[in-house]
Amino acid sequence: MQQFTVPQFIDVEDKIIGPITTRQFLILMGGFVLIAICYAIFDFSAFVFFSILIFALSGTFSFFRVNGVAFHYFILNFIQTMRRAPLRVWNKVYGKENYVEEEVAILSSKPVFHRKQLNVSRLNELTLMVDTQGAYKGGENKERVELI
Repeated sequence: MQQFTVPQFIDVEDKIIGPITTRQFLILMGGFVLIAICYAIFDFSAFVFFSILIFALSGTFSFFRVNGVAFHYFILNFIQTMRRAPLRVWNKVYGKENYVEEEVAILSSKPVFHRKQLNVSRLNELTLMVDTQGAYKGGENKERVELI
């Protein structure tokens, strides 16, 4: 049989520069590009304000984790949760007449099975069939089968 190595720690991201992962590096690079654009567009006081804000946001999105989940996944899950209705109500009346007709049709089409009462000798015979794993055939084979 051929041996295969099973991958371990598949949830750990690859490190590219020291302790920084690819995702963190790309988020920080995007933040630095935005800071460079702010340098070209705004005067110095607005540049300092926006660069501190962008640096803080990019640092938060790249390094901060909430319950072991990356911050941007946390924000996406939070937004999806807020967009849902806070209260979900099941309306039992909707389409009730259709279900009643279907239930009547299903109940009337099902055959009714009656359980046969098994006597003690029939139960002993069934037990013997199970114990012998089918070697004893029941009523056809009247000879005694010895268990090994």
